[in-house]
Order: sequence, then structure tokens, then C-alpha cells
Amino acid sequence: MKFFISGIFLCCFVFAARAQQTFVAVIQDEETGQPLEGASITWKEQNKTVVTDAGGKILFENIPDGNNSFLISYIGYKRKTIKLHFPVSSGMPLIITLEHDHEQEAEEIIVTATRTSRTIANLPTRTEVISGEELEEKANMKPGDIRMLLNESTGIQTQQTSATSFNAGIRIQGLDGRYTQMLRDGYPLYSGFSGSLSLLQIAPLDLKQVEVIKGSASTLYGGGAIAGLVNLVSKTPGKKRELNFLANGTSAGGLDISGFYSQRYGVLGLTLFGSRNSNRPFDPAGIGLTAIPKFERYTINPRLFIYGKKTTMDMGISYITEDRTGGDINYIKNGGTGYFEQNNTDRITSQLGIAHQLGKGATIQLKSSYSRFDRSVVIPGYKFDALQQTSFTELTWNSQSENVDWVIGANFVTDKLGETQRSSDPVRDYRYNTSGIFAQNTWSVTDKFTLETGLRGDYVNEFGFEILPRISAMYRITPQVTTRLGGGYGYKAPTIFTEETERRQFRYIMPIDINKTRNERSVGGNWDINYRTHFGDVGFSINHMFFYTRLNKPLVLANTGVNQWHFENAAGHIDTRGMETNVKLTYDDFKLFIGYTYTDANTHFDNKQWLPLTARHRLNNVLMYEMEEKWKIGLEAYYYSRQQLSDGSYGKSYWIMGFMVEKLWEHFALFVNFENFTDTRQTRFDTIYTGSIADPVFRDIYAPVDGFVVNGGLKIKL
Repeated sequence: MKFFISGIFLCCFVFAARAQQTFVAVIQDEETGQPLEGASITWKEQNKTVVTDAGGKILFENIPDGNNSFLISYIGYKRKTIKLHFPVSSGMPLIITLEHDHEQEAEEIIVTATRTSRTIANLPTRTEVISGEELEEKANMKPGDIRMLLNESTGIQTQQTSATSFNAGIRIQGLDGRYTQMLRDGYPLYSGFSGSLSLLQIAPLDLKQVEVIKGSASTLYGGGAIAGLVNLVSKTPGKKRELNFLANGTSAGGLDISGFYSQRYGVLGLTLFGSRNSNRPFDPAGIGLTAIPKFERYTINPRLFIYGKKTTMDMGISYITEDRTGGDINYIKNGGTGYFEQNNTDRITSQLGIAHQLGKGATIQLKSSYSRFDRSVVIPGYKFDALQQTSFTELTWNSQSENVDWVIGANFVTDKLGETQRSSDPVRDYRYNTSGIFAQNTWSVTDKFTLETGLRGDYVNEFGFEILPRISAMYRITPQVTTRLGGGYGYKAPTIFTEETERRQFRYIMPIDINKTRNERSVGGNWDINYRTHFGDVGFSINHMFFYTRLNKPLVLANTGVNQWHFENAAGHIDTRGMETNVKLTYDDFKLFIGYTYTDANTHFDNKQWLPLTARHRLNNVLMYEMEEKWKIGLEAYYYSRQQLSDGSYGKSYWIMGFMVEKLWEHFALFVNFENFTDTRQTRFDTIYTGSIADPVFRDIYAPVDGFVVNGGLKIKL
């Protein structure tokens, strides 16, 4: 009897063992047949996931007989689900091929700010790109300028420098706006006297993408890029005609009308952008002062492209004129007396670019630009009226081969300020000429390791010679995990144009004493790690970065004791350190973005002090629902921790929340945006000025002053 029972038990064991199958597969690229290391395969019935090895191979054991399904996913490829009936007839590994998903493959974004035109996935220099749908979504929230577009990125903060005129600068990793260089298609056009208005005078309709490099980038483009650089990349003529119109209105009395046209006619191409932006004076707090000033701005920017067999050329001219008046609401509407701040500006810029192919992979390129910025700043009893003229000329040689890219070049930059003298005080005129030479090498040492090195030498006529080395390295640990490490030197030539002097409307500011001041110099670096994968139907990516910058002997304002202020180099230094974390989750039509920034920025002069107007903690949360070509719905929430103010006091922490809906059809779309619907305003929980409204003394602006604003409009694409 015991043998009979043992026999039955043994048969059952053998049957059960035979019912447990093994599944072996190899995942390959559909076009090349190359194995895909790091692809994820999920056994749905058991919710078990494995990752392919270097040969693209996976192994599942103990699979029961019957139907089983497997989900295969890999970054940059379309997901595939296969169903198999076990036992399978063949004992050979199953070959599974995946098709490229070009629409969602972020690696295909070409970055121009690093000068090598590599895809973003193959750049040793850490670069963030805002493009495509993300750019359009952010532009819906503020179609008249790019202030919000940049402010909602981790590690970036736009700092309002005028309580009543809305002027603002851009801060990266806690450093003042003068340490960030803003470019348009590689041309340095927005700095100095125009810096506090540049963010407000650029409408985003004609932008293809926005590229951001955080940390020292002076080796790439010269002085000023200590905190980083922002490169605005314009749209260029494509195979198809592009004709876009946008009309937007706001509950604050704003009106934005923009148009963009682009088309190629054989060897010729043309783009044309025009816009009108305006706002009525807006005072949501009812305190009698403008949170948004009265302004009216016009922009026109035509560009012509010529395409030869080996030579291409583009030339363009841009004109922007704006009248902006903030201050006492009653004065603006009815005249008479009262506090006011007027900014009248006229900006003309011209650009010329010529590129010629010398041979296989080699190109020589000439760039030249000229900018004429005329601005007057008027407050009761005082007027600052000046003309800033800048020029930029650069000649570069680029060579690209299979593994090595070279960029070698020289440039010449002029910056001239001429002030109209209106009192006995000395004028703040200056004329700086900067000559520079640079070389950059990008070497793909192996399939996994890429090294980028660069060296620049600049000579500034009034302040001497600067040597700027830099190095960046990228290592692809696995197809899903990439890490980058980089750093470099930077410098900034002294000028009177800072956030602090802008808040003072340049009143009582003495000229730069070239015999007692020197260039501000910096050294910094960052390290990041990026991981991307899928968990079943959920896409997941995370990027974490650590950063550090030290700015030696920064330029600071000192009081002479007779109600005059002059600049001098501080005896100590400023340092900023911290980290950024960006997480992205995708599921079907949903996308969730979570970003966190920790910034520890301090001055080290007589003693260590917290750098004013720098939030230690920032949290960005954005949830998007996108039904392709039908709907876009977004909910966002941003948190700012308390900030120390320049008078030693502390501001309050706050949240800002917004909600956006867009309905799309084939040729047009309607959108509405409820920005800051919690009505977070500094005037609700703190003051923005002391003294009387007729002669206010303004405090630091660390939170929004415009509050809850609804905007909506129409977009047409023909």
C-alpha cells in the first residue's frame, strides 16, 4: 500500500514539475537587430519583472501551463505585449523586436547651446530643454513673456526687482540675475541695462525650444555665465509652411496678440514674428499701487534664410518698443501728483550668421550681431536716461567625426554705455571691449564614456586677462542609468547693472572705479545621475543633481556716507550649494512631474549670512492629462520656503496653485488658465512698502503681488 501511495505522490510531483515551464527570450532593435540591454519584461499574471542582460536576454522560470502574457518596454521604443500558450513548441529562445518611438524619444532633441549639436542623451554637459508640448503648455499660462516659463523649472527663480513695474531678473541656483547669461540662437543679446526687462519683452510664440545649462558656462560663451546660461532657440523654416496666431486676454486687463509665419521657398526661407502686448494698471490689493503696470509693447522680427549647396546664411532684425508706467493708480489714470515709475524702451537688434562646409564633417561659421537699447527710467524728481550699444562677432571652426568633435574659435564683444547727464553727478559711462579665443573637444572614448574639455582665454580692456578651463564627463552605467560630472571657472566684468541698483532706479549710484575694482571670479561644478525605466504600464524617470559654486570677491554696494553708493569687491566670497531632484511618472494619458530644489546660499564677508531672497526649499508639482489632439488639462502647485530679506527680516513661506485646460481641434485650440487661484499675494500676508503712498520706500518682493489672474484665448495653426 505504501508503495502505491508513494507512486501516486511521485507521479503528481513529476506532473507538477512538467507543468512548470521555462521562458527564454532575446529583445532586439527592429531595424538593426542589435540586442537591447536593460529592457524590462513584466510577466503580467505574476506581476514579476526582469531586465535583459548585455545580450538582450531574459529568463523566466516556473511558468505554469496555459496562457501567459508579457509586457516588454524600453526607453525610446514602443511598448509591446505578447501572449504565449505554455508549453511552447520550440525550445529555442524567442526573438522579440521593438520599434522606435520617435515621438516620445527625448534623446533626439538636438542641443545647440553646447556648440556641438549633439542629441541631449549624448551630451557630457548637463542640459535641460523645454520644447514641444511642454513649451506650448507653459506658454499658455503667460503668452506675453517668458518669465513664468523659466520660473516653473527647478533651480530657477525669477526675482522681481520693482514692486510697481514688474521688472524681474532670473536667478539660477540662488545667484543674482547678473550671473546668468541669456542668449538668442547663441547671440548674447539680453544683459546689462536691458537685463531686468528682457524676460518681460520676449513672447514665446516663435521659440522652438529653451536650453538651460546650470553652473559655470563662461568657457562656452565668455563672461557672465557664472550661474548658468539660457539659450532661446528660434523656429526656422521647415519642409511645411507654418502660420500661427495667438490671442490672449486676462482678468488683470492684459491683451496679447501674436503671429508667426515660416516657409521655405527653394533656396530661400523666411520667418516673420510680430506681437502686441498690453495691460491696464492692476491693483488687486486695493492699496493704490500697481501690481501690474500699465504698458504697451510692439515687436516685429523678420529673418531671411539663404540655402546654398555648401553655404547657408541667415539675417534678421528685431525691433521692440514699450512704454511702461507703474505706481500710484490714481496718478496713472487721472494724472496730477503721486508716485510713479516710468520705463520707456526702444530696442533694435540685428543678426547675421554664415556657415560654410569645408569638407566631410568640417564647418566654418561666422556670427555677428548689434544691439541698440535706449531706455529711460523716471521717478518723481529723478531720471536716468542712457543708451547701451553692444556688438558680438565670432568665427568658429567645427569638426565632427565618429568619435571626436572639435570647436575652435575667436570672438570680439563690445559694450558701450552712454548716459545723458541731467545733474551735477558724474555720468556712469563705460566702454568695454573683450577679445576671446576658445577651444572645446568632445571625445566619445567608449560607447559608455564621453569626455568634454574646454579652455577659453578672454581679455577685457579695463580689467585684464581671464583663463577659463572646464571639463565634463558622462558615463552610461546601463542603458537606463547615466551619470554626469562637470565643472569650470567663470568671471563677470563689473557694471552698475545689478538687481540692487535696479531696485534703486540707479539713483545715487556712482560710476565703476576701474582702478579699484576687478572682475568677479568663480569656480563651480555639479554631479547628477539619471535613471529611466518602466514598471509595467508606468513610465518612471528620476534625475538627481548636486551643485556647488564659489564666487570670490563679488561686487557689492557700499555707502559713502553722503547718500551715495559705489561698488567695491568684497573681502570674502559667496557660495551656493544644494541639490535638485526631478521625477517624472507617465501612465496612459497622464503625466506627473515632481521637482525639489534645496539651495544653501550664503555670503562669507565679515561672517556667514544667508544670501537674501533665496528660498532654501522649493517644490514643483505638475499633473497633466493629455488626450492626443483633443484635450490638455493641467494642475500645478509650487511651494517656496521662507526667505531672508535684505533688511535682515524674514518673509513667509507660501504655495502657488494653478489650473489649465486646453481644447484642441485640427487647426485651432481654445485655452483657459486659472493662475494662482489661491490668490497668494505678498500684500495679503506682508507689506511691500513703508512710509506714505506719495513717497513709498519699497521692501523686497519675495512673493507674487498680482495674485489670482485668469487668462484665456485662441490659438490658430494653418
